Amino acid sequence: MPVMNQNYKHIIKFDREFFTGKENFTYIGGGSLGGKAQGLARMQDILVEKMRDKYAPLVTVNIPTLTVIATDYFDQFMKTNELYEIAFSDIRNDRLAHAFQKASLPPQLVGDLRALVDQVHQPLAIRSSSMLEDAMFEPFASVYATKMIPNNQFDADTRFRKLVEAVKFIYASTFFKDAKNYIQMTSHTTRDEKMAVVIQEVMGKRYGERFYPHICGVARSYNFYPTGHAKPEDGIIDLALGLGKSIVDDSIAWSYSPKYPKSDPPYNSINELLKFSQTEFWCVNMGKPPAFDPVNETEFMFRHNIAEAEADGTLKYIASTYNAQNDRIVTGTGVKGPRLLNFASLIRAGQIPLNEMLKDMLKLCEDVLGTLVEIEFAVTLDDKGCAPARFGFLQVRPMVVSNEEIDVDEHELLSEKVLAGAQNVLGNGVVETIANIVYVKKENFEARHTQTIANQLEKFNRELVQKREPYLLIGFGRWGTSDPQGGIPVNFGQISGAKVIVESTLPQMDFIMSQGSHFFHNITSFKVFYFSIDHWGQNQIDWQWLESQEIVSETEFIKQVKLKAPLTIKVDGRCGRGVIIHD
Repeated sequence: MPVMNQNYKHIIKFDREFFTGKENFTYIGGGSLGGKAQGLARMQDILVEKMRDKYAPLVTVNIPTLTVIATDYFDQFMKTNELYEIAFSDIRNDRLAHAFQKASLPPQLVGDLRALVDQVHQPLAIRSSSMLEDAMFEPFASVYATKMIPNNQFDADTRFRKLVEAVKFIYASTFFKDAKNYIQMTSHTTRDEKMAVVIQEVMGKRYGERFYPHICGVARSYNFYPTGHAKPEDGIIDLALGLGKSIVDDSIAWSYSPKYPKSDPPYNSINELLKFSQTEFWCVNMGKPPAFDPVNETEFMFRHNIAEAEADGTLKYIASTYNAQNDRIVTGTGVKGPRLLNFASLIRAGQIPLNEMLKDMLKLCEDVLGTLVEIEFAVTLDDKGCAPARFGFLQVRPMVVSNEEIDVDEHELLSEKVLAGAQNVLGNGVVETIANIVYVKKENFEARHTQTIANQLEKFNRELVQKREPYLLIGFGRWGTSDPQGGIPVNFGQISGAKVIVESTLPQMDFIMSQGSHFFHNITSFKVFYFSIDHWGQNQIDWQWLESQEIVSETEFIKQVKLKAPLTIKVDGRCGRGVIIHD
């Protein structure tokens, strides 16, 4: 059976060669490539034609070598092993994943995977590419799993076993609770879904027991929170050291407008700038194998302090240093002092034309997809001279931005019937259908309880989604962070029924809003309004009014109330101002 949508010149059937084959984009089996792989396939020919030689010899641009296991093998795997009954059940994720690990892959697929690991000895990223993934309004960003494997074991049998475990884990993630919760918010059901799997080289270099790129990044055509002279349509770029998990899950990055690459983020002081700078990075563990845990997405990933990166020599072209004597930031690492990962040598001094490349890349993707876009990428630099560098194009997905004109005057934020107002709001439009409010109890909130809060919220969400009742969600710190000390570590599936979300800083949990993560991509794609409120600002949450409302359900950390009349929520996307008004 031919691969669906297989109309791309540079994609051929896998010939059991990976790095030594004629093409760097191949497929195994038949059926569909899935949404993520089709997006990359669409860009493959364009990149070859438009970008391959434009910045040579300073930078080489390509899609890292990959092959896609098409969806027919997923169907065979599910049917042969009789997995659908357990897949559609309410079984816990870990038990479901273990059931998939016990199952057998189709023999034809096994042969191709064995041939692949016989020749490849560098880390591989095993990535989801579902049929529903990366649709315009249903992007499924970070809903399914990605697993990195070191693939450096001496014997091919071990490398093969770890690859097989990773493929089965991606298959299992199709039916994890978060994915099921997410799909409930779309027009589809879990039974509509099929999973293709991308096997791709990990961009990066090896430094002892660590493997990682100098730069991971996310570039977006539209900036929901512009600062200084920047406008929303100028876009935003997030850069970080190491694997992309730092940005898409941890929401830690150096953010700047590609139109104003020399402008710093809006911090009050150098100390504050250093406080919120990246201090840790993710890498693939190339050393001693960890404890056997095939159902753990980060089984072979470690997080290290940037001091380890400096020992590796990878901060040379991406860090600056705080010079205490002069009380200023100087580019490079030539002097002693705290390091700031601001990528100044690249985006300000232009040792490679990174910023110009990213602007070109955004424009190119916009032209191809016909809409605003978000792209993920990674960059490796030459350890001795910065260039030649390699730019790896990892993913492209559409962005959704409403053009409806809504006016929210500053005075509206201070009227008597305002539950909450903010000057930093994501979204655009009016919502008048929400009567349920789910909120975290301020008096009981502590960082050590955030994981418990996330788990409890999932239950509230499930009940409201089943009733098809949208709700307003209010909490503290960053929603969607992977750091329990920085906020509430929910994933989008756990709060998928929330149509308006409010986050408030606290004196002990202050932060700068992030918008480069998968979590925020899902929020914008589903047109969820997102309010960010500073605890020290003029606009605050009216806790007294909220506490006076009728309680529907309650736990130690969360309350749900239902109002007699729906709220009116207005957001002006042009200025980022929003207000929530009660009756």
